[in-house]
Amino acid sequence: MQVNSAVKAINVRYSELAEESCCLSCGGAINHAGVESGEICADLGSGRGLDVIKMAQAVGAEGRAYGIDVSEGMIRKARKNIDKFDVMNAEIIQSALESLPFKDGELDLIISNCTINHAEDKRAVWMEIARSLKSGGRFVVSDIYSMEEVPEKYRNDPEAVAECWAGSVTRDEYLDQLAGAGFGNLDILEESAPYEKAQIQCVSWTIRAYKA
Repeated sequence: MQVNSAVKAINVRYSELAEESCCLSCGGAINHAGVESGEICADLGSGRGLDVIKMAQAVGAEGRAYGIDVSEGMIRKARKNIDKFDVMNAEIIQSALESLPFKDGELDLIISNCTINHAEDKRAVWMEIARSLKSGGRFVVSDIYSMEEVPEKYRNDPEAVAECWAGSVTRDEYLDQLAGAGFGNLDILEESAPYEKAQIQCVSWTIRAYKA
């Protein structure tokens, strides 16, 4: 119940920030995505939808781009942006990451910026990513892992959740989750030096893998 309350508080905060110009994500997954014409793509935690618009433009009329988010404020803002730029091959969907609204093997590409660490069941998220990608499809994810286990008192702290590290797991656990979803050959595209967050240290990285 505490976790749900914390996440709901963050969703409210993100909805309030939807009209502001601040950045709510870490990394730049789209910069490493290599989006190609005709691909079907999705951005998990799509925020204002700016990366969705970029992907939609890159895939062209034969492709499609989806944005997935849980924040009602961000959903509204992203849809307004899509209408503003008259993007016809993009769609914003409100959905939890643990239950993605895609058919098996529907997607060529999934990107995400500092969102998966918020999920309560990260293993389920990675299994959904694997299910939704077609054979040969890829993900490019920017996220955070912790150098040690996050102390329990920070797990539900609204500020720590908003800073994207409260739900982080260790590198070993992260790799174990990926392996459990069938992603064995991981490309580490970027990896920061450790930095302090309260009583622990965290690392930001951008990773990529292909579905066999």
